[in-house]
Amino acid sequence: MAVDINGQLGKFTWRIENFSSIEDKKLYSENFYVGGNKWRLLIFPKGKGVDHLSIFVTVADLATLPDGWSRYARFRVTVVNQIDRINSIIKVTQHEFSAKENAWGFISFLPLSVLHDPKRGYLVNNTCLVEVDISTDRTIDLKSHELIVEADSDKLKSNEADCGKAAIDNQKTLITKPEEITTPSPVILAAPTVLSSPGQDKAKSTNQNLPTAQSSSQSETIEPEHPTEEDMDTFFTSLESNIVSSQEAKEALAKIEEALNMAPVNFYDSGKFSPLKKAFKILSNIYCSYTITVEQKTELLAMEENLKVLPDRLAKAVQDRNRLTEKESVKLTLSHNLERSLVKFKEAKAEREQVEQKIAALQEQVDSILTEQKEIFRISKELKMELEALGKELPEYEAKAKVAKEEEKIVEAEWGRMKDLISFLKEKI
Repeated sequence: MAVDINGQLGKFTWRIENFSSIEDKKLYSENFYVGGNKWRLLIFPKGKGVDHLSIFVTVADLATLPDGWSRYARFRVTVVNQIDRINSIIKVTQHEFSAKENAWGFISFLPLSVLHDPKRGYLVNNTCLVEVDISTDRTIDLKSHELIVEADSDKLKSNEADCGKAAIDNQKTLITKPEEITTPSPVILAAPTVLSSPGQDKAKSTNQNLPTAQSSSQSETIEPEHPTEEDMDTFFTSLESNIVSSQEAKEALAKIEEALNMAPVNFYDSGKFSPLKKAFKILSNIYCSYTITVEQKTELLAMEENLKVLPDRLAKAVQDRNRLTEKESVKLTLSHNLERSLVKFKEAKAEREQVEQKIAALQEQVDSILTEQKEIFRISKELKMELEALGKELPEYEAKAKVAKEEEKIVEAEWGRMKDLISFLKEKI
C-alpha cells in the first residue's frame, strides 16, 4: 500500500505473508512513487551476510535513467510490532542515490532471532509488516511530518492490533498485559511550565521534565472540611501508590545498570529498551533528597531520551563501519584481480614475442624461397627465349635433314652399285 502525501513525502507499507517459507536470498517489493520517482524495497529475509534482517531502499527504474543521474531521499524504515506498535523497530537515514549507489539501507536492521520469536510480535500469522516513509525534499524533516504520514495508516494499525490479538489467542502464549502507567497525583508531582528568557531556552530545556511541587497558581482539588474515614483511606492509598520506595528505586537503577553493562549494539539488538520504560517511570516519581540531587534526577530523566536517540547514531556508526569493511573487501578483490591481470598481461606479452620470433624465422624462409623463385623464373625465361629462337631455326634444319635423307639414299645406292661391280669383276678374273 502506497500513500503519496504531497508529491515529495510518501509512505509505503509492504505486507509480506508466509515470511518463514521464503527461500529466495532476497526479495523486492512492488514499485511505488514518491517525488515523481519510482522506488521499491529490498529485503534479505535471512540477512545479507549477517544474522539480521537486512532492509534497503532501491531505485526501481535504474535501467531507464540517463547518465549522471542522482536523486536525494531521506527515509524512515519501520518493522511494525503487530502486538504493541510502540515497540516497532524504526531507523532513519538519508542518501544521495546514483548509478553507483542505487541502494541504501540497513544491513543489520533486526536480529533474526528476535524477528522469528512469536512473543516479540514482529512476525504474526507468519506475516511481516515493513513500512517506509520517504521524503525527496531536503527541507522536510520526517519527524515533523510523522502525524501526517501515519494518519493514512490508522486503518492499518487497527488491523495490526486485531491480527496481534488473534495471533496471541492462536499461539496460546502467555503475554503479560502492559502495566497501566498512572499519572502522579497533582498534589505530589507536576511538571512545571518553564518560562525562559531569550538566550536561556537551551540552558533550561532539560528542566521541563523535572518533577516538582504543584504551583500555587494551578487549580487544586477542594477537599471537604470534614473528610470521612473512607475519604482518608482513599487519599492515603493513592498517595502510597505514587510514592516510590527505596527498594523500587534500587531495582529500577539495577535494571538500567544491567542494560548499560551490555555492549550498545547487543543492547539495541536485544530489544530490551521497552522494559526500561517502567524503570524510568519509577525514577521519575522519586523524591529529590540527600540520596539524589535535582541535577542527578534531571540527568536520569534525560538519559531515557538519550537512549531513544542513540539507536540512530549507533546504526549510522555500524553502517559506516560495515560500509568501510565492504569497501575494503572490494578493494582487496580489485587488487587481486589487478594482480591476475598483470600476470596475464606478462604471459600474453611473452607469448606474443615468441610468435613474433617464429614469424621472423618464417619470414627469412619466405625471403629465401622468394629469391629461389626469382632465380628459377630468370632461368625459365632464358630457356623460353632459346626455345623460341630454336623454333624459328627448326624449319631450316628440317629441310636440310630432308635433303640429307635423300642424299643418304643416293649414297647408299651408289655404294651398293660399287660393291656389286667389285664382286662381278672378282668373279671374272
